[in-house]
Amino acid sequence: MLTILFDGIAYGMLLFILAVGLAVTMGLMNFINLAHGAFAMAGGYITVLLMQHAGLPFLLCLPIAFVGTALLGAVLEGTLYRRMYAKPHLDQVLFSIGLTFMAVATADYFIGSTQQIVQLPDYLKGRTELFGGALGMGHYRLFIIVVCAALTVGLQYILARTRFGSRLRAAVDDQRVAAGLGIDVNLVFLSTFAVGSGLAGLGGALGAEVLGLDPTFPLKFMIYFLIVVAVGGTTSITGPLLAALLLGIADVAGKYYVPKLGAFIVYSLMIVILIWRPQGLFSRSGGK
Repeated sequence: MLTILFDGIAYGMLLFILAVGLAVTMGLMNFINLAHGAFAMAGGYITVLLMQHAGLPFLLCLPIAFVGTALLGAVLEGTLYRRMYAKPHLDQVLFSIGLTFMAVATADYFIGSTQQIVQLPDYLKGRTELFGGALGMGHYRLFIIVVCAALTVGLQYILARTRFGSRLRAAVDDQRVAAGLGIDVNLVFLSTFAVGSGLAGLGGALGAEVLGLDPTFPLKFMIYFLIVVAVGGTTSITGPLLAALLLGIADVAGKYYVPKLGAFIVYSLMIVILIWRPQGLFSRSGGK
């Protein structure tokens, strides 16, 4: 039971890092980016290709995956996404899901449909048994929990305690007033989108070994990202984090105890929570 709980927490933390960028763009920037999973896939492929063809160590590939997908996000935000901010949500959905299918086709054409294998370093392999074997902690899953927890604390601090977080909230509440106060709204949005894309890429790099990596990655996990955002809400970091942990634990426990009903349990939990809290677990009123 403790092992299932531990694995569920690790899975949930990974889902949070993968989905938090989507929560930021939807909640703070009011943009529905269904191509978020494509950035996660890009981070995973950056890691795999650098390890396979350049011989770089796994830990070095992680920051490169973050920077690479952040730069990709910055380029796409300045050239494509910015034109869609004022469009209706349906246009945003069609635009971003079109990018997703383009990313899937591109990855399949240039890399192939074979699932990629990530060779972890020896110190991240294996398990440690505690409490007489009641708790089996996989070293890599423990590494994921530590990294994701540190990123969560850092992200919460940036959004709540720094000048950049204040400028971002001001730009979202009223772009014209923010610009009148000397805030470069375009730069703030570009930076936010880039960081969100980078976090997705880092999550894809971390999750390539756990979730598997192939060209259909953005489509397989799109619904999970949306569940995290819908259940957790988009007005805080705490909501998506708790939603991701609930989803991770429910998914792991469901697949272990009732494999044939694993997905049913996850979606049932989502429906119950959304009926109870339609705006998400942690929501607050505020202007956009």
